[in-house]
Amino acid sequence: MQDELACSCAALRRHFIGALALSAGLLAVGAPAPVHAQGLPDFTDLVERVGPAVVNIRTTERARSRAVGPEMDEDMLEFFRRFGIPIPNRPGPRGNAPPQPDGEPQQRGVGSGFIMSADGYVMTNAHVVEGADEVLVTLVDKREFKAKTIGSDKRTDVALVKIDATGLPFVKTGDVGRLKVGEWVIAIGSPFGLENTVTAGIVSAKSRETGEFLPLIQTDVAINPGNSGGPLINMRGEVVGINSQIYSRSGGYMGISFAIPIDEASRVVEQLRVSGRVIRGRIGVVIDQVTKDVAESIGLGKATGALVRSVEANGPADKAGVEAGDIITRVDNRVVERSGDLPRIIGGMKPGTRAALQVFRRGGYRDLNVQVAELEAEKPRRTAERENAPKSPQASAATLGLTVSDLTEAQRRELKIKGGVRVDAVEGPAQRAGMREGDIVMSVDNTEISGAKQFEAIVAKLDKGKPVSLLVRRGESASFLVLRPNRP
Repeated sequence: MQDELACSCAALRRHFIGALALSAGLLAVGAPAPVHAQGLPDFTDLVERVGPAVVNIRTTERARSRAVGPEMDEDMLEFFRRFGIPIPNRPGPRGNAPPQPDGEPQQRGVGSGFIMSADGYVMTNAHVVEGADEVLVTLVDKREFKAKTIGSDKRTDVALVKIDATGLPFVKTGDVGRLKVGEWVIAIGSPFGLENTVTAGIVSAKSRETGEFLPLIQTDVAINPGNSGGPLINMRGEVVGINSQIYSRSGGYMGISFAIPIDEASRVVEQLRVSGRVIRGRIGVVIDQVTKDVAESIGLGKATGALVRSVEANGPADKAGVEAGDIITRVDNRVVERSGDLPRIIGGMKPGTRAALQVFRRGGYRDLNVQVAELEAEKPRRTAERENAPKSPQASAATLGLTVSDLTEAQRRELKIKGGVRVDAVEGPAQRAGMREGDIVMSVDNTEISGAKQFEAIVAKLDKGKPVSLLVRRGESASFLVLRPNRP
């Protein structure tokens, strides 16, 4: 009986062992090996290496005579500046408060930046230093320097400032082409003025079409007001971007942030370092995206290229034979996949060079040759010295508080008007009357306006002691506004 029990147990063991072996064999042949969980990355070494090269940037601005209301929270001001939203007039409890006199410098904003070289070149966002009378850079070791703005490029939101110091720690730049979606990245900056703050996340997407001249890096790294201008750093300790924007419905971080690719920013900074400004090409077209429905209906097939909505009269594209309704599909040997590709390709060309355009028109492709012109430089902000300089006893556009420019032929056709000038900046009497940047001045005291020079000449002859009536178009509507130059 014991022998039979022993034999039965032995057989059972052999059967069990065989089953295990068979199961293991099947697992090895037919099933993937289990994936071992990886631990979260340790960022301490990165922060120790890169942190000393990240700086805090504070800007100040002298108070100038202008109508103001209750104080607006600095974080909200940063939100307006970050997204390019004009800061509105804030009416007081009894209408506009009295003008604020010129005075001592007042803190305007807080941002971040990072040192690019040992001799004190610092990269940051253009909106961090825009309009500042003084830029103060504070290092991790608490040394503080007054910085000189070498140049800023509003179109890409990149700026270069310089501090007078040597032997400084500086960052290394990485290869954005190697950056992968899902890769860990960190940001170092001064959110809400809190210096040396580190946040982490992953790359959510690359080449997001949110800027005119730059495709941006999307991450889920926490970015808040004050982080602007700080570095986005990969796991090799290299800077791959400048933290610049967020997507938000509240003004605060909501899980989506954007950074300017460092390779694009470096090209901008090199031009700023050499000449203080960025030179770009233009061909004089207003473009739009090509939708799938449009592509199919005209026989293009794939939704690709840039649809030309209008062509500037006598501009480079007009002279080359480009027509409204054309779809530009190629520039030289570069394919225009999306409409946003065109301004980047043309903008990167040196003015005066010739480029071969391939356009799709009425069911077929045509080859055209265009000479690239220079994109008009951004109008610099008037400095305090120019604002405080003694004015001529005659009235001028500045006396009315207006800076204006000529409309292009394309803009006039789009607005369906023959004359007028565009308002580029507003202050003083014009601001008090309710004028805004982007308004079109059609007439002054019933005299029709044809251009900026005529506008200046007419305004110069006005009696400064009398109100001035302006016919102003805003959008599709027009109204009369009365400006009083001598009214405080």
